[in-house]
Amino acid sequence: QVQLVESGGGLVQPGGSLILSCVASESTSSFNFMGWLRQGSGNERELIAGITQAGATNYENSVKGRFTCSRDDVRNLAYLQMNSLLPEDTAVYYCAAGLNFHNIIEFHAPDYWGQGTQVTVSS
Repeated sequence: QVQLVESGGGLVQPGGSLILSCVASESTSSFNFMGWLRQGSGNERELIAGITQAGATNYENSVKGRFTCSRDDVRNLAYLQMNSLLPEDTAVYYCAAGLNFHNIIEFHAPDYWGQGTQVTVSS
């Protein structure tokens, strides 16, 4: 069972930026999907970003153009660069991994996810 550990969350002002990091307990090169989920208060968990081994990406519409997902399969890391943050981006953010990229994007159901890191956007 792979372990995913997120870091980098915190409090940021609207319009600010934050970078989330995720380290995996085993090689990420075996996962076609690496990405991120989030869950805001009172909301369902939603898949917001994903990246394949080849570097193709997919983003949920509300973060498209503001968030960038990347991965480093040599160091077993994944990142989420978040720019132009809005109060509605406030949520717990979860790193996720899985084998079938398209199924995960369609059904929002990764094989593995971490414990999450809190991001709060507020002035």
